[in-house]
Amino acid sequence: MPADYRSQTIDAALRDDLCQLVRLAIREDLDRTADLTTMALVPQGGQGSAYILPRVHGIAAGFDLIETMLEELDARISVTLHVADGDEFQPKQPLATLSGETRDLLTCERTILNFLGRLCGIATLTSRYVSKLQGTQARVYDTRKTTPGWRRLEKYAVHCGGGHNHRLGLYDGILIKDNHLACRAAADGQLLDAGAAVETAKAFVKSGAFRFDNPIMIEVEIDRVSQLESALLAGPDIVLLDNMNCELLRECVAMRNRIAAKVELEASGGVNLETIASIAQTGVDRISVGALTHSAINLDLGLDWVLHHG
Repeated sequence: MPADYRSQTIDAALRDDLCQLVRLAIREDLDRTADLTTMALVPQGGQGSAYILPRVHGIAAGFDLIETMLEELDARISVTLHVADGDEFQPKQPLATLSGETRDLLTCERTILNFLGRLCGIATLTSRYVSKLQGTQARVYDTRKTTPGWRRLEKYAVHCGGGHNHRLGLYDGILIKDNHLACRAAADGQLLDAGAAVETAKAFVKSGAFRFDNPIMIEVEIDRVSQLESALLAGPDIVLLDNMNCELLRECVAMRNRIAAKVELEASGGVNLETIASIAQTGVDRISVGALTHSAINLDLGLDWVLHHG
């Protein structure tokens, strides 16, 4: 396997993002007061249990984070998981059981389901894209087209769905686009081609101007086949082929195989569930799909209650 960006798993940074988002969700629902309906109608001290049930087929994501949510919600609730993140599930299959103070269960219900529904929706859509690539060498990647504040969580959901993670942020790799070259030309009059831009980026990484904790991937975007040879000869990790049709992609793959077989090719632009299989069949290594995160629909999850009196 060639060098790649790291996969987003559950780590301290992701948990911290989640806690901050849960705090915002608490403020949205409770402001500085309380759950008025629950306080008015539900006696204090009651105990209850509820199953998290899906209404549709899907892929689990976020269930391994429920305990972190409950801690931040300061809820007197315990959780028993019946699936792990990445598992496939069927409609009406119990995914988790929440047990504890009935008032807390009612107050926390929507917040927990909102997080899980969003993450399961992304994982499920990602799984559909991945299934289209069977029989090819291509891999599905996400992008930075994520919900502000949710990037680590959404990329984690992509990982749960069997997809691969592109760079986490601007600090996490070098991706040279046409706007970078245009701004460079406007600043000092130097019009760099793709190859010269890669060489400049390599020199920057080696200069010691910044200390990098991990190896830095260098990727360059092109939108014309005529730019590819220069890019390949410079030896980037990846060349991004932007908005090229399948005929052009096959031409690029043939040139890459002839000139620099170790450089990976990434197709981007115009990718959807109807086009991804034909794109993969051109021989590209990577296909980046912004829709994994910006167009996923929340999965329909609900709570089925089993109340205990006492």
